Amino acid sequence: MKFPVQVFTGRIQKYAGTRPSAIAKRSVEGELILTTLGLEGDQQAEKKIHGGPERALCHYPREHYAWWAQAFPEQAERFVAPAFGENLSTLGMDEKSVFIGDIYRWGDALIQVTQPRSPCFKINFHFGITDISSLMQESGRTGWLYRVLNDGPVNSDTPLELASRLSDVSVFDAAAIAWHQPFDDEQTRRLLSAAGLSASWAKTMQKRRDARKIESFHRRLWGNKPAVKSSGV
Repeated sequence: MKFPVQVFTGRIQKYAGTRPSAIAKRSVEGELILTTLGLEGDQQAEKKIHGGPERALCHYPREHYAWWAQAFPEQAERFVAPAFGENLSTLGMDEKSVFIGDIYRWGDALIQVTQPRSPCFKINFHFGITDISSLMQESGRTGWLYRVLNDGPVNSDTPLELASRLSDVSVFDAAAIAWHQPFDDEQTRRLLSAAGLSASWAKTMQKRRDARKIESFHRRLWGNKPAVKSSGV
């Protein structure tokens, strides 16, 4: 099955009260250059936690935006692609139908799913919603990231097509194991063994097995601020 794709890139911007980010992206059309670090012209502000070979592209299902608009009706007009800073947007692909290690053909390029996107506190500042990063994580509406296996020119008019499926761990399952369940060594090992899993997630899962517990998400989701719930979902 083929999935038409919208493509977006962004440049680093300053945000009051927090660190710079390139989450605000714009639509691009026609032929683009895809490298092992992502789309030419797309920037990342903090490369230790964003971008890099294991997180070269971010994909977010367009279907999710109706849920977000209903959750925050006062900002409903903002919930359209690429509001969450995604590079790729589609209909018909979601966290339950996409699996860790999946290889998609995009023209002559090949991209591989590596992990769910890990929401961070910068999304809170982007929307002005105190806990939207936490809601992304809790709802499982995170999207996912890719590495680039075969680079070169790509085109916004060329659909994505599943080429290979290598694991039985969906992106939804990976998020559930990572964030929604108490520590379970068997499930952690299942995720750790998923072909194509990013090196950073493999490292985190192994640390959990060693420690027999799950690390705190607070700093990633809230930065240096206390957890405060909004009036949304």
